[in-house]
Amino acid sequence: MFEAVLAAIQDSQRIIIHRHKTPDGDALGSQMGLKLLLQENFPDKEIYAVGDSSRVSQMMEYAKMDTVADELYEDSLAIILDTSAESLISDQRYTLAKSTVRIDHHLFIGKIADIEVVDSSFESCCGLIAQFAMESGLRLTPLAAQALYTGMCTDSGRFRYDATTARTFRLAAFLMEQKFDLTDIYRNLYADDLQQKKMKAYFIQKIQTAGHVAYIYTDLEEFKSLNMDIFSVSRGMVNTMADIRDIDIWVNFTETENGVLCELRSSRYNINPIAVKYGGGGHAKASGATVANKEIAMQMLADLENWNGENT
Repeated sequence: MFEAVLAAIQDSQRIIIHRHKTPDGDALGSQMGLKLLLQENFPDKEIYAVGDSSRVSQMMEYAKMDTVADELYEDSLAIILDTSAESLISDQRYTLAKSTVRIDHHLFIGKIADIEVVDSSFESCCGLIAQFAMESGLRLTPLAAQALYTGMCTDSGRFRYDATTARTFRLAAFLMEQKFDLTDIYRNLYADDLQQKKMKAYFIQKIQTAGHVAYIYTDLEEFKSLNMDIFSVSRGMVNTMADIRDIDIWVNFTETENGVLCELRSSRYNINPIAVKYGGGGHAKASGATVANKEIAMQMLADLENWNGENT
């Protein structure tokens, strides 16, 4: 599956690794895991990682982004990870690269790169990178394995979501052959400071329902008053609505200067078609989109209220 990817890497002296904006554990884990993997196996090559930061970046303190000048993209290979649409890629300079590769586990929307490895049966992009390392016979370092394990863990919901398979655990075991501290990973994943606990309680009080859908709506004025980054409010709070009895779908709407961020989740249905309808994408049970205003967001809510998984 990865023969063309490995050949492109071997043929390139300079490799610049991209992923989606506002990175989560899988985006950062796959990016840093791949960077460290390539540095270990191709020490004579220039390997860079670029993009914006998020709250997760603070949890993964080794996930440092590089400063890359425009001219370095000339004759380079850009690798795009964990991204289903061009508009979601952090740092659009990947278009300046001589050649491009995409490795992704989201549902396929359209071609982005010259070489594409897209397999939505994987629980995470980190799982795909681990599979790449295994199939290609590449040496892992403990920190590369830790980064990849972190992304596998977070994107599988701590190995709970439907995409978790026997292959997931085989790849996790492959990573765990390296010596890294599992306790440290889970301590960072589960720990909240007191202010975070209070903020989750605040958002729980905001939950409303529409049929079998739970939702939270945060307008722009309220968002600004919270003094929180957009990741922490939007993606960070969506699962405060998880595991509510008789609720099959939940969505977190967050107004920003650039539109309303919509984080969609479901324990039962494929809600990806709704996200795609509104210009987004993602996975069957975890997708996202950005819409222009509250009126359109409420149209999405109505669609979700009437959604029963048809056309999945």
